[in-house]
Amino acid sequence: MTIQEKQQKVVEEFSFLEDWMDKYEYLIELGKNLPPLDDSSKQEKNLIKGCQSRVWLDVRRENGKLFFKADSDALITKGIISLLVQVFSGHTPEEILDSNMDFIEKIGLKDHLSPTRANGLLSMIQQIQMYALVANTEKSS
Repeated sequence: MTIQEKQQKVVEEFSFLEDWMDKYEYLIELGKNLPPLDDSSKQEKNLIKGCQSRVWLDVRRENGKLFFKADSDALITKGIISLLVQVFSGHTPEEILDSNMDFIEKIGLKDHLSPTRANGLLSMIQQIQMYALVANTEKSS
């Protein structure tokens, strides 16, 4: 499944939810279903800067694709990073860098987060893109 197809699936899943309380509940559920991150991955180097809560993002490269694992100490934030992992994990750095992030606006997430959570979301996206950029640069050098 392409990144765009994964994003469309997320948009469809969120479209079935009537109000934002239901959407927050769904995010919390996604966070609860995120596989736990090994304690060895909960290191300072994997901590995303700019998030109010603690969010760890670990990446490994295999066969030219990036695979993300994540965790957070806050439920909604854990759900948000779970969405991003679901969409971007298993894709090449080029696919990640070439993708747009319009699914975040389409599901209304950007408009319904507090300013601190919105900043955290931006930091999470930037970290995923940074990993893709570094992997892409390493590949071409």
